[in-house]
Amino acid sequence: MDTDGTYGTDEKRPPRAGHVPRPAGPPPAGPPAGPPPGLPPKPAHAPAGPGPSLADWLRTPRSSDGPGVWTYGHVPRAAEEPERTPTRQLISGALIALLAGLLLWSLLWNGYLGGFWLWPLYMFTPDSWAGKLPSVVASYIWYALVGAALVVGFGRLGRWPELARRMLRSRPVRAVQATVPARPEEGGPDDPAAWPQLRGAGLGEIADRLGAEAGAGRMNDVDYARIRRAWESVRAEPSRAVAFADSVRDKGAGACVHPSGARDLPVRAARHDLLARQVLLGTVDDSARNPYGRRGTRLALDPAVLGTSLLAVGPSGAGKTRQLVRPVVESLALQALAGQAAVIVVAQAGAQLGPDTAYDVVVRVGDPGSVHDLDLYGGTTDADEAATLLAEAFVGDVPGMEVRRAATALAQLLGPFRAAHGRFPAVPELRELLDQVPGALGALRTVLEDAGAHVMLRELDARERQYGAHDDPGPALADRVALLDRPAFAGFFNVKAPDTSGQGRPFSLSPGALEHPLRVRVDLPERGHADASRILARLLLAQFNACAAARADRSLFAFLAFDDASHTLTPQTVRGLQRLRSANAGVLLTLRTLDDVPEALRTPLLGAVGCRMAFSGVTTWDGKRFAEAWGTEWVETRDVTHRTVFADQPLTRAIHAFRKLVTGKAVTTDAVTVRQVERERWSASDLAHAVPPGHAVLSLTSVKGERAAPLLVRLIATG
Repeated sequence: MDTDGTYGTDEKRPPRAGHVPRPAGPPPAGPPAGPPPGLPPKPAHAPAGPGPSLADWLRTPRSSDGPGVWTYGHVPRAAEEPERTPTRQLISGALIALLAGLLLWSLLWNGYLGGFWLWPLYMFTPDSWAGKLPSVVASYIWYALVGAALVVGFGRLGRWPELARRMLRSRPVRAVQATVPARPEEGGPDDPAAWPQLRGAGLGEIADRLGAEAGAGRMNDVDYARIRRAWESVRAEPSRAVAFADSVRDKGAGACVHPSGARDLPVRAARHDLLARQVLLGTVDDSARNPYGRRGTRLALDPAVLGTSLLAVGPSGAGKTRQLVRPVVESLALQALAGQAAVIVVAQAGAQLGPDTAYDVVVRVGDPGSVHDLDLYGGTTDADEAATLLAEAFVGDVPGMEVRRAATALAQLLGPFRAAHGRFPAVPELRELLDQVPGALGALRTVLEDAGAHVMLRELDARERQYGAHDDPGPALADRVALLDRPAFAGFFNVKAPDTSGQGRPFSLSPGALEHPLRVRVDLPERGHADASRILARLLLAQFNACAAARADRSLFAFLAFDDASHTLTPQTVRGLQRLRSANAGVLLTLRTLDDVPEALRTPLLGAVGCRMAFSGVTTWDGKRFAEAWGTEWVETRDVTHRTVFADQPLTRAIHAFRKLVTGKAVTTDAVTVRQVERERWSASDLAHAVPPGHAVLSLTSVKGERAAPLLVRLIATG
């Protein structure tokens, strides 16, 4: 992990391609507790290699020639591979030309070819120079001219310039050249480290303060991104300019800090570029499988592609959590600290997705020590909306169950209960109402009658009439609610007022929550309560789809990541994924196999997401679905036909017979046929058997509609 540590301020280090400045954290509030005597203190960060300073990181150019390109120091490549002679042939030709040139020079120098090549020297130098210094100088000048002519002539003959360019473009040389990427001029008018946008607005004093903070090593990449984001909000609303200037003047790099007070994550497991909002995922394999222009380039993810949602499929142990989910969640958590995103990750308890201190809210469902719990109703006060989301979670995966009827049944109970008590029912109360417990219904009816709520009484009457019918969803709903009405969940799923501050309980996934730069992790009790965990996962996905689209302020990128989305998707939530693109939001879904999704939803799911990822080890059945989604392309094929040569002349036949006797092969001619054929980009068999361990095939689509064909990517293993 070479992104941890602090910036070096005592010496200047050259930037390295793919590296971003190591984050600088605020100084500790007090002296840390010392270790036992005789033991060295525990380091706060993992050791890091040399990296660029903040100024060098900012000045490094960023360019992109397609979605998913790691823009930091990127040098675009040609779209197509040029016609090229094999390197071995170039080297042999160059050596032959060199030897021929040396032989000719030796023959000329030793007079074996006569003195004709010296005639111009004798013609243009006077006889009076003979034996004198001018004659010697003129002779050596002529020798140099003849030697240069031989070098140029034989160099062109041996294609020395092409060989030199080939060697300079070799991978080791490119790696060395990439360590020192070109930068804008230091101190120039466009130097990003000098905050030209602030100087242009007449805030030179503020720009000087921020420049001094960076020069002293007190500013990290999160600080820069956060303050730049704050300045963008000032430009959108100029009334905030005074508060912005005062905050920077008083706090320097700590201005406009995240509500948690954090200026960095406790630890980083991936490589990030917050200026481009990217996280490095891996390197595109340098093989014929990939387009020439993307071979060897680095691949990254950012909100531009995550906004179309991403589906990743791979067996257990393929690296979905370590090489995909954690880097993406970590990147968005950093962006949340910079005021650019809100991220929620849903995972099994114990998943390695970073320490608790990296999140503002950690909900451990079923853990009595959890500081936060979960609001089943998402903070809404509308009974119909709450009923729709709950119905999706409870029976959205039940074959033949109509979710709309289930939502109606729930609304017929939630509406009257809220009218009577000013809140929605807790899980035990909702279970009793669905089971038609006489005492619960009678008490509710009495309160409604006393309040004169005749409309709500009609809703309650309708629910009682429908109970027990052959198509009544009530019993199924009651059975699903019973999965949450367990002793392990006692005290969870409270129905208090929603809290989006991250300081209390419960946590409500509401539109207001997604308008704040929150970092939330929800741990589900998958081991002991698998069915309840799936209900909660479906509920969170349904709530996220509804809340992301209902936000009044969509300036923050909202993202929901599932470490395991098995049995989570329903027809309604799959349709909702497509609407997230226009809502500045996205979802990450990981599956062990597409068999964990109902068969009727597999094709719609692959069509709803813009980014698809197949890890090493997928089955041919899953590979077939991906192959269909990625379609075909036109490729050029060469068919070589070997035909035996039959000679007519006796001498030729004798020569052919002798050649066959020596080589063991008949004399043949080759007929080459070149055709354009349409083939699958990746076949099901290739995905199942030709993807090496630690690799994945990934296709990307940006929210603007740009597409990247499926690429074989060598993934980076994170800690």
